[in-house]
Formats: sequence, C-alpha cells, structure tokens
Amino acid sequence: MNFLDAHKRKLEGATKKRMDLDLQTPIEIPEGVFVQCSNCQAALYEKVLKKNLHVCPVCQNHFRIDAKTRLEYTVDEETFEPLFDHLLSTNPLRMPGYEEKLIQAQKSSHINEAFVCGKASIVGYPCAIGILDSHFMMGSMGSVVGEKVTRLIEFATKLNLPLIIFSASGGARMQEGILSLMQMAKTSAAIKHLDDAGGVFISVMTHPTTGGVAASFASLGDYHIAEMSSLIGFAGPRVIKQTIREELPEGFQTAEFQLQSGQVDIVLHRQDIRKTLFQLLKFHQKVIYDSL
Repeated sequence: MNFLDAHKRKLEGATKKRMDLDLQTPIEIPEGVFVQCSNCQAALYEKVLKKNLHVCPVCQNHFRIDAKTRLEYTVDEETFEPLFDHLLSTNPLRMPGYEEKLIQAQKSSHINEAFVCGKASIVGYPCAIGILDSHFMMGSMGSVVGEKVTRLIEFATKLNLPLIIFSASGGARMQEGILSLMQMAKTSAAIKHLDDAGGVFISVMTHPTTGGVAASFASLGDYHIAEMSSLIGFAGPRVIKQTIREELPEGFQTAEFQLQSGQVDIVLHRQDIRKTLFQLLKFHQKVIYDSL
C-alpha cells in the first residue's frame, strides 16, 4: 500500500466516523422557527405562516389567533381606540383558585380580559369592534366580558356606528355560575335595543364559537360570517354524541355544515374577511346617507 492509498483510507474512516456522530446527535431547531399544523401535522416555517395570515398553506387550516393579531388583520393601522379596559374580573362567588387563574391568563395573553373592544375604521369606514380572545381562559364569558360586550353595543347604538364582534369562546365561565349565565340575556337585550334603533350588527364566528356566546349575541347578527375551520354550536360534537349515543353527520358543527343548515350566511377564508367587512360597511353607510 502506497502513501496515497493509506491517506485516502484514513480520510474515508474519519468521514464515516463524523457521519455516524452527526446521525446520533439531534439537531437543535430554535424555538419559534417551525410550527406544526394541528390538522395535517405539516411542519410550517413560522415566517411563512404569518405571511399567510396564520393559515396552513398545505390544508388551509385556520390557526387560532389572539385579539391583537386579529386587529392587525382587520382594522386600519393606528385607528383602534380601546374602550372599557379598566373593567376587571373579581371573584364574586369566592371560587378557590379563581384569582390565580385570572392572573395567569392575564400574564400569558397580555390582556386584561377575554374581550377586547373599541372604536376603529376599516378602509376608512368607522365601526365599533370587539374581539373575544380564546387565549384568555378560552374566551369564556363571565360578568365582566358580558358587561364589556353590552357597553360596546350601547356605544355603537348611541353613536350610530356599525357593530362588529369576532366570537371565539368555550362558553360561560363556570367560576362565576349564574352571574355568567345572566350575561346571555343582558347582551341579547342590548342587541335588541341596537336593532330597534336601526343599527347593524355583523357577527363573525371564529374557532370555536360555542356555549353561551353561541346561544346569545353571536347568533343575533344582521349578518353571520363564519371563518373557515371554525367549530360553531352550543355543545361540542363529542358531548352531543355521548349524550344522544348516536353517530353524528359528517362535518357536524363545522362552518360549512352550519352554512348548509342556514345558521350562517357565508363562510370566508381569513384573507377575505377584511374585504367583506369593508363592503358591508360601505353598503350600510350608503343606505344611511340615502335615507337622510
């Protein structure tokens, strides 16, 4: 064996050893670089996902987004003026551990309550807008959430502003018992006053819209828009199936199922919601001016 052959074999051995070591050593991917789609399990590059409005480019699954992101996707830049941020939940029934859950929810979601609301404009058209954030205790409706929803409706009624509410809720907040359930009647009554005054309410149902929210103001709109990939209904399909002990229809309580059943007027991709809201606001402003 000459010098060149010995050197070549030595290099091949070192290369094989390095490859074996690389296969055994897991690759560390920085947190926040990739996100897995809960529907198709695809690994998605986070920057691409954000550019696509948090919609999976593989299966079109719409990821849940927080109130801040929803505002960025919906209203004109720097036009949102928050309302009623000073209202905070207490523990009226003295439920053990409730205060701690509220504090934790505030820290993790960076908002004071599950409902964020205010005045804003969409392509120049003013509106009153509210967003239920599922990242705060699953967007559950307690007495403060109900109060904020009611005050926003009254604000829209007083100023004759179109009302837009994005719903995303697991239902009533059980830690507040009957005080939480009372909000269904209160918000529904406020919607009735808005309707009597000739106001318009655009209800946008996102994933999930269930429980007391679905059974009250979310289902009382003049227009009902459902975002794709949304679960919409009073009780979840698993609970219903266990209760009635029967197989449910395919796609039960999906946005598309509710469209076929007449529960919603239209199902939209997230990228089309702002444009549709603008068209509705433009139409209703023309109706108001024509009636003067």
